[in-house]
Amino acid sequence: MQIGRMVRRKARAAAAPSVFLLLVAYFLWSATQGAHGLRANTARQKDLVAAQADLDRAKAELATWERRVDGLRIRIDGDALDERARAMLNLSDPQDVIVPYGKGQRLF
Repeated sequence: MQIGRMVRRKARAAAAPSVFLLLVAYFLWSATQGAHGLRANTARQKDLVAAQADLDRAKAELATWERRVDGLRIRIDGDALDERARAMLNLSDPQDVIVPYGKGQRLF
């Protein structure tokens, strides 16, 4: 009987520190291994670096495309364009005055 009481007394005395140690162990494990722990933070930092690199690449590509689009916005004189198109296609407007040259008298 004395041994049973002594075991119960020791168990009661050890219960509170055991619960405290278990709580401390749980929080330590959670701080290193948990969803918001040190390992997860390291993984998030790596993901952040990769996402920053992707953002930089996207910004560079956007700048390239903006330069290309700005190049398309150049204003072209309509008369110059018409003249060049007719020269390349060898066509004329019905209202144009055409002066034929001989074979040896090329203008250009």
